[in-house]
Parts: sequence; structure tokens; C-alpha cells
Amino acid sequence: MPATRAHRVVALACPGVALFELSAVVEVFGLSRPELNVPWWYAMEVCAMVPGPQKTNGGMAVTVDRGLDAMAGADTVIVPCWPVDDDVPAEVKTALRSAHEGGSRLVSICSGAFALAATGLLDGRRATTHWLYADKLAQRYPRVMVDPAVLYVDDDRLLTAAGSAAAIDLCLHLVRKDHGAAVANQVARRLVVQPHRDGGQAQYMDQPVASEDDARIHEVIGWLDSDIAQPVSVSDLAARAHLSTRQFSRRFHEVTGESPIGWLISRRVAASLPLLESGDDSIDKVSGLVGFATVMTFRHHFRERMRTSPMAYRRAFRQ
Repeated sequence: MPATRAHRVVALACPGVALFELSAVVEVFGLSRPELNVPWWYAMEVCAMVPGPQKTNGGMAVTVDRGLDAMAGADTVIVPCWPVDDDVPAEVKTALRSAHEGGSRLVSICSGAFALAATGLLDGRRATTHWLYADKLAQRYPRVMVDPAVLYVDDDRLLTAAGSAAAIDLCLHLVRKDHGAAVANQVARRLVVQPHRDGGQAQYMDQPVASEDDARIHEVIGWLDSDIAQPVSVSDLAARAHLSTRQFSRRFHEVTGESPIGWLISRRVAASLPLLESGDDSIDKVSGLVGFATVMTFRHHFRERMRTSPMAYRRAFRQ
């Protein structure tokens, strides 16, 4: 990514554009953030098939000045949504394909995956959308490997996300890729959201009625977050919550969507990112600082969650 100019982000306002998803994109990429003190930031535009007032899904209208030609030369093109029962016009497909061929990364949120799938670029690739639309996407585009369970999928220059809050998750993931975990965490803090939800996390969980155990689980989570590297076992955590190991594990999964150990590993990997980006400690030392017993275990779980090695991740942020 060039450091001498802004990174151009162009979002497509489709007919009946979803305000939440579009607003999430604008909030992350459309605001200047001089306090971050980074070499470059994002310059954002919104385009439409026909410039002018665009109806939104809330009955309001937003005025868009640019047409599809705005996608040309963009670094990132985002489709926040698309009407799932509408065909994707040829000019939209052509603009998206041309942008990708020119080097743009293409991003969809929620039903926006239908627009990307219509281009053929997702054929043979894993992608996601809102779980409500996953079956329809898979039926209409059988060559796309639809994963209905995850928050987002990053397949090189083609990224897809589930709906609503997953828009923020994917936008922060892009900031993290471009600027590193420390900057993404600062943006998340400004948004008052969790800094990092792994893309493989479940879109939703069937939550039972809240109980006293919820407070116990959240107390344990807060305690773990205060020192993510501390050596613990599930039985230790269960005892702290005054639950049996079986009760604790079941309730933890109901509250977080992950097992206690899976959650802890994800947190430890996330904690290692700023150390790899800006610190000089060896990979071995970083693994110990975030709580992994061996560097081999750290490398295994890092690759599983980040799709790269700790050393390759460090090199990427020091080029």
C-alpha cells in the first residue's frame, strides 16, 4: 500500500441501500483520523449506478455525486448490500470486474455478496453473507463455496462479511491488514467496539434466558483479559465461576460462541500482533509473553487463525 497518497475506498450505494452497513463503512474509512499519526489514511467516496438521491432501506434518501466510474483506480471497492431478489445489472458487474482486474480489493457486506458472486469472481472461492441469505446465495451461485457460519472471509483481494455488526468487524480487519493491530485497536476504541473478533467466529448463537451464570462468565472473562498470559486450566476457570467444569464449559460456549480454550487462544494470538509489529523480541519470547507454553504451539495457533506465520506477519509490517 502506497505511503505517499491516500488509499481510495469507494462504496456502492445500491437501490434501497442499507444505512447501517453503509454508515459502518463511512465511520471507519470516511473520517480523517490525524490523531493516529500514520503515513497515510483513507479517502472515501460513495458511488451509484445513477448519481443523485438514492433511497435507503429506511425510507430516507442519500445524495450520491459519483457514478460507477468512481470505481476505476480505487484501492478498495465495497458493496455494503444488494437487493437479494434483484438481478445485478451488466454495468455493475463490469465495473466490479474491471476494478478487480485493475488491482482493487473487492469487499462485500451482508447481501452485497450477491453482487460479487454475479461477477463470477467468487466462483470456486469461499465466501459468506448474512445467515438468512446463505441458502439463497448458494442456490443461485452454486460455484461459490458459501460458509453461512462465519463473520467474514478474507480470500486475498476478495473479502465477504455477514450482516450488520460484522460490517464493523471486517472494516477493522482491513485497517488491521493495512496499518497493524495497534492502529486498528485505536479505531475500535473510537467506535467503542471490541478490537478483534476473529473472522471464523460464529455469526450468532441461540442464547437462553440470561441467568446468574452469565455474570460469572463475564467476570471470568474480565479476569482473564487483565492478564491474558497467566497459566490457567478450564477447571481453574470453572472454580473461579463456582461452577462444575462441565457447567462452566457449556455456559461459556453459550455466552461467547467459543470453548474456553478456543477463546483464550484467540485472545493470546490477538495480543501477540502489536508485539510482532513494533517490538524487537524474538518469536520465542513473544510466544511466552502472551501465554503460550512453547513457540511451536504459538506458531500452530497463529497460522490457524491468521493464515500466515508469526515471522511472515512481522515482515509484512516492517517493509
